[in-house]
Amino acid sequence: MRRSDREVTGFENLVAIMEKCDVCRIALNQDGYPYIVPLNFGLKTEGQKVELYFHSALSGTKLELIQKDSRASFEMDCGHRLVMDEKRGSCTMEYESVIGQGHIEIVPDEKKYEALCILMAHYHQEKFPFNQAVVPQTAVFKLVVESMTGKARHCK
Repeated sequence: MRRSDREVTGFENLVAIMEKCDVCRIALNQDGYPYIVPLNFGLKTEGQKVELYFHSALSGTKLELIQKDSRASFEMDCGHRLVMDEKRGSCTMEYESVIGQGHIEIVPDEKKYEALCILMAHYHQEKFPFNQAVVPQTAVFKLVVESMTGKARHCK
């Protein structure tokens, strides 16, 4: 990382940023080009491991690309605030971000409900009783994170 003064270190600090984010962008391989898609997500940690959960329709480009190549990169960011310095005639942006890589696995039917509960918990403080009739009509997949780094800028 070029700007080591902005590097976020420590597993707990990286997860804290991820928990504040509301969108995760995943990049998949589409014939040598990145196919980037923003998604709602759920986050599960166990020890020093992270799993990111996503949902989608049962068919489509995303799932076709995952079936061809399960490797994926991800990015999420939050805490955006424009900071103006009128004296110097400049501006900058505050932010926090995490990027990483891993492999995507399709969640089997018998584990979909649990995975969707993880996803819902990311957006609802209390348990949200969603309509379980949608579970068979929903594809659920998880990105098992293999590496990640974080970066933040906080102005004084």
